[in-house]
Amino acid sequence: MTDSATEQSRGVDALHEHGWVTESSHQTSEGRVHYVRCAECGVRRVDLQPHPFLPPRSLSREQG
Repeated sequence: MTDSATEQSRGVDALHEHGWVTESSHQTSEGRVHYVRCAECGVRRVDLQPHPFLPPRSLSREQG
């Protein structure tokens, strides 16, 4: 793939709305850590859910 094709592909990914699926999780002193993956494109990241009634927040950048 050429550099311009790679850049164009990244531009499309930037517009993509990820649908996160938890692959695994574990409890820590800060809350529950979730290892998530986008069901459509496979990008991964790590989230932290500080309380069961609060939504998780991203701890890492999207990788993949």
